[in-house]
Amino acid sequence: MKKAVIFDLDGTLLDTLGDLRTAVNLALRAYRLPERSLEEVRMAVGNGIRKLISRSVPTGTAPEVEEQVFARFKEEYKLHCSDTTAPYEGIPELLRQLRAEGFLVAVVSNKADFAVQELMKQYFPGVYDAALGETEGMARKPAPDMVEQVLKRLGAEKENALYVGDSEVDIETARNTGIPCISVTWGFREKSVLAKQGAVCFAKNAEELYQKVKTHME
Repeated sequence: MKKAVIFDLDGTLLDTLGDLRTAVNLALRAYRLPERSLEEVRMAVGNGIRKLISRSVPTGTAPEVEEQVFARFKEEYKLHCSDTTAPYEGIPELLRQLRAEGFLVAVVSNKADFAVQELMKQYFPGVYDAALGETEGMARKPAPDMVEQVLKRLGAEKENALYVGDSEVDIETARNTGIPCISVTWGFREKSVLAKQGAVCFAKNAEELYQKVKTHME
């Protein structure tokens, strides 16, 4: 029986906020649009990079300008996706421990797939079994499609899977897929926000997350 733990990436495994803000503001600056604060970018992430840009450009921005900002953002993020990004404390050790104990470890993210693959290889080499980012033709989270695709790749069933994330999108993704969710409180959303969205299981650090994964999967 294969037991799978599927993680969100941004705000769950990696603190990517600073680099996202850098790329957003470089793209906005290129078109003389007002830049965004770290908190504004924090609240804009979670639904993919196109939505991030839609939320970052001023209301009323012409569609063709928004498209240009989006294209520029992708260029800038390729250059700056690992300037300040780093794993949250204890996360690399957690992934190694789970795999050592026989768990399958995967990542599903609304971040563009090119960035997901690059970041996973850079920060977590050899400690995951599958990773999938936003891909053309596949509905992104909170639709269940990406999680179901990864489970298929892993050869695992929903009944033996668990989802870990830091946002309301992750809670809804797990719900739509029909698997339990653990919400981490070190990421891009406050615990109170997650609770309002229906989160019932929380982890405040990697050690607590490990214990709750073990409890859920016993």
